[in-house]
Amino acid sequence: MASKLWEKSVTVDHDVESYTVGRDREMDLYLAPYDVLGSMAHITMLESIGLLTADELGTLLDALRDIYGGIERGEFIIEDDIEDVHSQVELMLTRRLGDVGKKIHSGRSRNDQVLVDLKLFIRSRIEDVVKAVTRLFDTLIAQSDRYKDVLMPGYTHLQVAMPSSFGLWFGAYAESLVDDLTVLRGAYAVTNRNPLGSAAGYGSSFPLNRTMTTDLLGFDSMDYNVVYAQMGRGKTERIVSQALAGIAATIGKLAYDACMFNSQNFGFIKLPDEYTTGSSIMPHKKNPDVFELTRAKCNKLQALPYEITLITNNLPSGYFRDLQLVKENFLPAFDTMISIIDMVEAMVSSIKVNTDILSDERYRLMFSVEEVNRLAREGMPFRDAYKKVGLDIENGRFSAPDKVSHTHEGSIGNLCNDRIKALYAKVLSEFDFDTYHEAFARLLDREINS
Repeated sequence: MASKLWEKSVTVDHDVESYTVGRDREMDLYLAPYDVLGSMAHITMLESIGLLTADELGTLLDALRDIYGGIERGEFIIEDDIEDVHSQVELMLTRRLGDVGKKIHSGRSRNDQVLVDLKLFIRSRIEDVVKAVTRLFDTLIAQSDRYKDVLMPGYTHLQVAMPSSFGLWFGAYAESLVDDLTVLRGAYAVTNRNPLGSAAGYGSSFPLNRTMTTDLLGFDSMDYNVVYAQMGRGKTERIVSQALAGIAATIGKLAYDACMFNSQNFGFIKLPDEYTTGSSIMPHKKNPDVFELTRAKCNKLQALPYEITLITNNLPSGYFRDLQLVKENFLPAFDTMISIIDMVEAMVSSIKVNTDILSDERYRLMFSVEEVNRLAREGMPFRDAYKKVGLDIENGRFSAPDKVSHTHEGSIGNLCNDRIKALYAKVLSEFDFDTYHEAFARLLDREINS
């Protein structure tokens, strides 16, 4: 048979083929297990509408399960002269089963095939990201609780401002992840809709049962309008990449803080030696390379939504080959994101905090607001108290308090970490990963893992 699903009597120019295929064979390996699962759901539906016999369905399902097992074992390849994963899977079925293998494409196009592959892939990788974010969140909360009573300077404009604490610092990034997870939950909802059955974007004359494939693949609902289903290509990736960029922004800011606080001029934290590198000429150096690279990698991830926007924003409705290029940086982004989160989690759990920061005289002025507030509590108008303390500072008469007393919600003395954890748990509970796991288990004829 022809190596391309669309190939008829004319063989395409080799240079044209190389240019148009690009890195698709490499990228499609990410999609291979999901292509098989999508095909299993599709042919199950085809049998229900009379386009396959029960025997043909059983034979095809057995073969697809074997292919899936080969993918799990790392044995699956896309051959050099094969255009994409869809062609490879169909070719493997045809070699094994003959003409029966050629029947699996009825009622679909590679357009909706890659759409469903991408949705299944994204859905699974979002789950991996959620698990990694949860590990980091738990570590940040633990460090916040551990160091809740250790004071540090807070800054505005990089000027010493007011008392803060390591409890506040760690906890701030934990709560930031709550919002990031909320955005990711929205991206998951966009992803968790079934485009299969939209074919090339205009449906099919076959009486496809799209509700059936939606249920078989564990989707929450379908992309109903077949034109819109195709319009989701690129849009879904952009929305998901924006959610990943939000997580990256939080972690990138944390990395910047850590690099700054680790420097000798601050000396607020000490990174574990095994997470630093030395200088080739300066024997005293312990460089925060991990956090520096984290900062750069997070910046790259934040560029991804803009890259996808620039590829897709000048396209009308319908499919265009431009969309192929979205895969190249989008699909590997999940591995990058998870590696960043896991490395930062390990770093955060090992950070040693300087518990004696405030003995340094340069930080005494951060208590100026505490003194203003003390005077106001004693009855002095706030603006008069502000002026008095300001003049005392100018004239060298300011005496800094030796403690702070902040009790309101979210302050040094009342971190509300229990409430932050509750917020996180609520968002986490809104991800329904079990539904698709159970659906996949049924397709693969495997035990459902509890």
